[in-house]
Amino acid sequence: MNFDVFLQALSKIENIPLLGEGSHFKMVPPFRQEQLKLQKEAIKTAKQAGVLALFYPDKTYETNLVLILRKTYKGVHSAQVGFPGGKLEPEDVSIEAAAIRETFEEVGVPLDTMKVVKKMTPVYIPPSHFYVHPFIAFTKKTPKFKKQDDEVEAIIEVSLKDFLDDAFLITKNVKTSYSLEVEVPAFNLEGHVVWGATAMMLSEIKDLLKDLFNI
Repeated sequence: MNFDVFLQALSKIENIPLLGEGSHFKMVPPFRQEQLKLQKEAIKTAKQAGVLALFYPDKTYETNLVLILRKTYKGVHSAQVGFPGGKLEPEDVSIEAAAIRETFEEVGVPLDTMKVVKKMTPVYIPPSHFYVHPFIAFTKKTPKFKKQDDEVEAIIEVSLKDFLDDAFLITKNVKTSYSLEVEVPAFNLEGHVVWGATAMMLSEIKDLLKDLFNI
């Protein structure tokens, strides 16, 4: 999709209601749905984080979304695909500000070029005890990405066309913190399997954009 067409439609996104758990539940196995209903107490003490679903024009002026592949490390999100972003720090004036700052640090998009247009439904991540707040944002310039080498293994550029295409929805057997191996719904984007909390957030963004574009 041409980026000007995308931006014109995006200007109307505030008028579209969030879909929340209805979208999230599409991308979680049944046992996780039950756990999601019981997590309200845990959220009260969770660490806060913000992430950006950042859209931008590529070199042909088609609309893309940037994701990152995290480094392999001793942690629950090792070698997983996610949004750029991170935890709320004392110097951040808001979770939105944290998401913008962390996106700059992780993929090098200048702070003053990113504009947030909508806050999406937060997702609680039990293994890391984080409550993650996603935001839809855009930058009008084609970014010159620069990855944060100590945290980011690779920058993944996903076309909006592929992201909205149901053909890229799959099921995948994965090892999780809840079970040795389970079958989960996932996205297959640029050869990367995206599941878990990131897939839940992507699902709501996808449903919202489909409503926006009447797809």
